[in-house]
Amino acid sequence: MTTGADVRDILELGGTESENIGTINKKDIINSDKKKSKKSSETLTFKRPEGMHREVYALLYSDKKDAPPLLPSDTTQGYRTVKAKLGSKKVRPWKWMPFTNPARKDGAMFYHWRRAAEEGKDYPFARFNKTVQIPIYSEQEYQMYLHDDAWTKAETDHLFDLSRRFDLRFVVIHDRYDHQQFKKRSVEDLKERYYHICAKLANIRATPGTDLKIPVFDAGHERRRKEQLERLYNRTPEQVAEEEYLIQELRKIEARKKEREKRTQDLQKLITAADTTTEQRRAERKAPKKKLPQKKETEKPAVPETAGIKFPDFKSAGVTLRSQRMKLPSSVGQKKIKALEQMLMELGVDLSPMPTEEIVQMFNELRSDLVLLYELKQAFANCEYELQMLRHRYEALAKAGSTGPSTDGGSHADGQSGLCTEESKGDAKEQIIDVVGAPLTPNSRKRRESASSSSSVKKVKKP
Repeated sequence: MTTGADVRDILELGGTESENIGTINKKDIINSDKKKSKKSSETLTFKRPEGMHREVYALLYSDKKDAPPLLPSDTTQGYRTVKAKLGSKKVRPWKWMPFTNPARKDGAMFYHWRRAAEEGKDYPFARFNKTVQIPIYSEQEYQMYLHDDAWTKAETDHLFDLSRRFDLRFVVIHDRYDHQQFKKRSVEDLKERYYHICAKLANIRATPGTDLKIPVFDAGHERRRKEQLERLYNRTPEQVAEEEYLIQELRKIEARKKEREKRTQDLQKLITAADTTTEQRRAERKAPKKKLPQKKETEKPAVPETAGIKFPDFKSAGVTLRSQRMKLPSSVGQKKIKALEQMLMELGVDLSPMPTEEIVQMFNELRSDLVLLYELKQAFANCEYELQMLRHRYEALAKAGSTGPSTDGGSHADGQSGLCTEESKGDAKEQIIDVVGAPLTPNSRKRRESASSSSSVKKVKKP
C-alpha cells in the first residue's frame, strides 16, 4: 500500500506543510509547477557561448529560459499556454439538439451537439449561404429587347434555370444542358448568351445618370485562347525540343549583344580617359611651378575610374609612409600587375624606387598611364580581330552571292574596276544584318585565324 511519502516522491513534492499529515490538498497540486520551476532555475544555468552576440543569444532564450514563440501572440499570457483554473467555474452543459440548414429547401433535419444556452438560435453557419442574383425578365422584355433568331425563348429559359440552380458554374451547366431537346451549344455560347441578356437588362432598367458596371464577355477571345491551349497541349516532343532550342539560342544572342554593348562602353570610357589624361598633362605643363603639388592634385579634373589606376588617398590622422602611396590597390588584377611589371622592366624603371614626394607622384602617374596603354592595346586588338572576322564574313557572303567567278577580275589591279569592286563591297556590307558574333577566347581566335589562312591558301592554289 502506498503512503504519503511515496505520493510526494512521485509528484516531486518535497518539504510541504502536509508532510506530517500525509494528505495532499489542492494547493499542492496547483503550486507544483512553481516549485518545479524554482528547483530547475536553481539547478540549471545557461551561459552565453563565446563569440555569440548578446542579441543573438537573447533570441534563443528569454529570462525564464523558454524557447522563442513560433507565431506572434497578443494575449496577456504571452505565447505560453493558459493554465487550467480548477474549481473556478461550473462546466457549461451541452445538448444533442436538432437543426436545419436554411440553404436547403427540402426541410432536412440534422442533429449535433450544442451548448444548452444556444438552444433555439439560428444555425451559425447560415451566414455563409451566399447565392448569385440571377436576373428575371418578363415576356414583354424578351419580345422587345432579348429576342434572338439563334435562340428560342424555351432554350433561354432553360439556360437561366440552370444558371440559377448551379450558381453560374458554366462547366456544370454545359454538362447538364439538354442537348437532345435543344441545339448543341458550347460553354462559350452559353456564356455569351447569358452575359448579353444581363447587359441588355442592365441598360434597360438603369436610371439615367448612373454609372453602370455591365459584365462583358468576349466569346471570340475565349475560343482563341482555348484553341491555343489545345495546340500547346498537343505538341509533339520534337516541337517542344525545337522550341527549347530556339529559346536557348535567343538567350545566347541577347547575351552576346549585351557583351558587345558592354565592350563598346568600356572602349568609350578608355578613349575618354585617355583624352582626359592628355588634357591633364597639358594643363600641368602650362601651370606655374610655384604651386604646390598638393594644390595641383586638388585642381585636377575628374578622371573616370577606369582610367588607369586610381590610388587611394591617405587622409587619416597620424604618421604614414610615402611608400604606402606606391602600393597598388586591390582592384588591379594579377594579369595587369604582371603586364605592368614587364613594361617597367622593358623601360628600365626600378620596380621599387626611392619614395620621395616627386618620385612617388611621377611613378604612380607612369604606372597609371602604362595600365591605360595596356587596356587600349587590348581594346585595339579586339577591334582588329572583330574587323577581320567581319571582313572574312563579308568575303564569304560576296562569293556566295555572286553568280560565277569573273575571268578578268584579277587582271585589273587599279582603275575603274577597283572602284567598282570597292563600291560593291560597301553595298554588300550594308546587307549584313547579324554582326553580333559570339565572344571568343584566345584559343578559339587562333583556331579561326589558322582556319581562315588555310582557306585563303586553298583558294589561291585553285586554278
